[in-house]
Order: sequence, then C-alpha cells, then structure tokens
Amino acid sequence: MAIKRSSQAASIKQILKRCSSLGKKKNVAGCYYKEEYDLPQDVPKGHFPVYVGPNRSRYIVPISWLEHSEFQTLLRLAEEEYGFDHNMGVIIPCDEVFFRSLISMFR
Repeated sequence: MAIKRSSQAASIKQILKRCSSLGKKKNVAGCYYKEEYDLPQDVPKGHFPVYVGPNRSRYIVPISWLEHSEFQTLLRLAEEEYGFDHNMGVIIPCDEVFFRSLISMFR
C-alpha cells in the first residue's frame, strides 16, 4: 500500500509541476509558458489543465479534485493510455459528456 501511495504521490507531483501557473511565452496551442520550465501561465494558482475527449477540449480543474477517487481513477487511466511524459498536459481518456457529468458531482 505504501508503494502504491508513493507512486501516486510522485505522479501527482509530476502533474502539478507540469501544470503550474507560472509562465510568460505563448505556444502554438495558445497557452502561455515560461520558456525555461514550459509551465502554463494562463492557469490560476491551485489549478491545472486537462484535455478531454477526441477533440482534446481543455478544462482547468482545481487541485482539490485530486482527492476524489473518481478523478484519481481517470488519472491512472491517463497515465496508462498516454503517460505523463509529453508537452500536451494531462490527457484524460474519456468522453467529454462523461467528464462533465463526473465533475458536476465535484462542484
């Protein structure tokens, strides 16, 4: 159990580092980034972007959602499907309608 939590914590730290709210440079996708870290600026502090569905619609979600087991399941699926070692951000492998339904329960 401790190994699983350690791995989960490392994954969450990696997500948070990649999705920090710092930044100054705008990339091709229209997000602002600080050149030396590639971190988005247009995301409020305490939030991170995720991309959902086949069109990769962008959602800005609060870090507090990481506490929800349903969201953690989506992150595990995202890691299995796409990994976290790319510049796109976190890609959630589910339908947008399902995602919106799920996050409506968190609000």
